[in-house]
Amino acid sequence: MLDKLGCDKLKTLEYNESNKHKYLELKEKNSLDLYLGYCGMEKCLPSHSYGPAVRNNYLIHYIIDGEGTYYVNGQSYRLRKNQGFLICPNTLTYYKASKDNPWTYMWIAFNGIKAKKYLNYANLNEDNLIFEYTEDDSLEIYINRMFELNRMNYSNELEIQGLLYLFLSKLAMSKNENSLKRNNISDFYVEKASEFMQNNYLNPNLKITDVANFVGLNRSYLTHLLKKSLKLSPQEFLLNYRINEATSLLKNTNLSVGTISKSIGYNDQLTFSKVFKKVKGISPKTYRDNFLK
Repeated sequence: MLDKLGCDKLKTLEYNESNKHKYLELKEKNSLDLYLGYCGMEKCLPSHSYGPAVRNNYLIHYIIDGEGTYYVNGQSYRLRKNQGFLICPNTLTYYKASKDNPWTYMWIAFNGIKAKKYLNYANLNEDNLIFEYTEDDSLEIYINRMFELNRMNYSNELEIQGLLYLFLSKLAMSKNENSLKRNNISDFYVEKASEFMQNNYLNPNLKITDVANFVGLNRSYLTHLLKKSLKLSPQEFLLNYRINEATSLLKNTNLSVGTISKSIGYNDQLTFSKVFKKVKGISPKTYRDNFLK
């Protein structure tokens, strides 16, 4: 039989679950430095949404299946399995599951004097709200273990606290391991957008909105990221890439100018020649002739 102290402990915790939902909430702070507020898991229905809403804690969602979109500060981020997003306190946010492939996600809410500091270790802050974690299943395992600790006692309280630290340490470790590849998520988007344009420049109907949709950003924010990183707008990047491919074909093949124009995404040879001359200062034919001299 539980003593009075044990009964009081049980009252500090709330837990419920169903086939598509799990939720664990701690009613009391167990540390000033860092403490768990609540955590959960939900298999969302198509187009299920939450918000607009403002939270009091830091809140991380980690996607374990499907897709959805996160809206914050006038930006939208289309996210998928193994990606996640941070919600900062006192920030208006909205997020919505995909209609065709709705996400299943887990979330963990926390706060404390050192919460912001620990998030910065993982390069997560107001300016960098998106992350990707593909190393292993640790994030999912830690939250599932919290669900199992749904009867509060001293042992479980300490283990839950430890799991919260482990969760953040995995994010920080992942950030450090990937820092040589890309400094932050902005570089990730620039890399993916550049790759998409390089893989699809042959398409004469390719639009910058197609690129933005592919990486899950709106067009204006994508333009901002590319200008900041590459000193080029998406249009300038695509144009330069096409012209560079054209110069290679002019120098290394006997293809006609008309064929080359179609090979790099221009249906109209005249338009291609005008663009080429604007970039290189001479016509495609003159460029080839000069190279062959």
